[in-house]
Amino acid sequence: MPGPLDDLPPLREIVAAHGLDAKKALGQNFLFDLNLTSRIARAAGPLEGALIVEIGPGPGGLTRALLAEGARKVVAIERDERCLAALAVIAAHYPGRLDVIAGDALEIDLGALVGEARPARICANLPYNIATALLTRWVEAEVWPPWFDRLTLMFQREVAERIVASPSQRAAYGRLAVLCNWRCETRILFDVSPSAFTPPPKVTSSIVELRPRAAPLPCEARLLSEVTRAAFGQRRKMLRQSLKSLPVREIAALLAAAGIEPTARAEEIGVEGFAALARALRDQRAAVQPL
Repeated sequence: MPGPLDDLPPLREIVAAHGLDAKKALGQNFLFDLNLTSRIARAAGPLEGALIVEIGPGPGGLTRALLAEGARKVVAIERDERCLAALAVIAAHYPGRLDVIAGDALEIDLGALVGEARPARICANLPYNIATALLTRWVEAEVWPPWFDRLTLMFQREVAERIVASPSQRAAYGRLAVLCNWRCETRILFDVSPSAFTPPPKVTSSIVELRPRAAPLPCEARLLSEVTRAAFGQRRKMLRQSLKSLPVREIAALLAAAGIEPTARAEEIGVEGFAALARALRDQRAAVQPL
């Protein structure tokens, strides 16, 4: 049997001592299994010399594993002030290696927070209620390559399948898959049983790895976001119909410029096709700009 992660009290004792319970409203599910948190931390490795940003550490199960596995520093963003005292115990045990920031990750510029620290990456059991919003923000960043060299994140299995999907998996393939796979290489590493959490969620979770591509297909993030939102907003309709929500002059010309059949549906178009659509949209709009 593996030994203890460190000589801090067991996480269940820390949670009990601080009167913590996972709040559904904050998307919290605490991980107490040290073998599992260590496995997640190792999946984000090698950690030696790395700066890790963790979102929603809660009482610090994954935080402890990241530090024990050798992370140079962990910057933990925690919205729930009840957890700050428990995290302070970990910070005292690892002097100078854990910075805890009380706040909402949706309102914090993580790139500015990290600065020039490299390598930097994100590893987190994301709160379920903000997981997709955070991921979309990271992959739509204006500056690319981004400040992080890897994302190792936990999602509900259904969301994980949507992140890595291709047009061959039509039920899962959508806007999230296009945005993520345009700029990153994605894969599901392993699943996590509901029984690993307190309280146990009703669904299986998965650890997903996203590695930024140095040179994604050329197009503007805001335009790719715009065309995918329109296309998948009415995913069962042909693109000549679903793209009518775009403020453009001629849908047929737009599709022709991208080399896409007007009778195709969004779920049939790969990342390359959507990147071509975004470029065609840019060109069509540029052609009507006043001199």
